[in-house]
Amino acid sequence: MRECLYFFCFIFFSFTFCCFMLFASSILGGKSSSRHKHTPFESGIISVGNTCLHFSVKFYLVAMFFVIFDVEALYLYIWSVSITETGWVGFFEAFIFIMFLLLSLFYLIRIKALDWAYK
Repeated sequence: MRECLYFFCFIFFSFTFCCFMLFASSILGGKSSSRHKHTPFESGIISVGNTCLHFSVKFYLVAMFFVIFDVEALYLYIWSVSITETGWVGFFEAFIFIMFLLLSLFYLIRIKALDWAYK
């Protein structure tokens, strides 16, 4: 029960601190307005043309696939560090995990989720 109290106190103080920071920044922050305030600016060069870039959905899909497989690689690293404690049971669990990874990768290749070429 005490752990729950600590957890809720942490959540309460974190929320209170966030609200305080937002309130303080709205009061103490600068409120200047000029005609150049909302213009995009990069490296001292004035932008030419539309500054809103549209990326393909495939770009975001590949980025999500990378993050997913990268996190799964971290799980495999943790497994490899604790291989002596897990024994054969841990080995077979990691084998099943790797098989799921490979099956998902083959599925992504089959549905052409990793292809960049437009057809």
